[in-house]
Amino acid sequence: MKKIILTLSLLIGLSAISFAQCDKKVVLNSSKTEHLDEAGAVTRTVDETAQIDITKTTVDISVNNDHKMNGTIVDNTCNWTVPFKEGKSVMHLKMSNDNGEEKKVTITIEGKGGKVTLLFEMEGEGGDRVRVYIDKFEEKA
Repeated sequence: MKKIILTLSLLIGLSAISFAQCDKKVVLNSSKTEHLDEAGAVTRTVDETAQIDITKTTVDISVNNDHKMNGTIVDNTCNWTVPFKEGKSVMHLKMSNDNGEEKKVTITIEGKGGKVTLLFEMEGEGGDRVRVYIDKFEEKA
């Protein structure tokens, strides 16, 4: 019985850490962008800086401090065993760009072996698929 209580306590503690991380404001930075085809193969690679600001309800993306997109999170699934090292978040958003065009977007942030990637997928015909490798992340107050 003691082992069961101890195991449940550990699971609850780990779950609390995982969910607490999901509610934090974070800034992700990247220096390389890969454009993908529908099959997931890389069609071109671009050296460019990207900053992704994520809050509980919004995502703001700035590429080369020039091209900007912002969006509202409609749905978020978050499961990290080690914050921003091992785990996955999937966010469904309504995003708009500099021109005010609105698109549905799915952003998947995944950590494996301590390496974190972000996959940006725009829904619809000819939707962009872009993958960035996260160089650093920091929590914001």
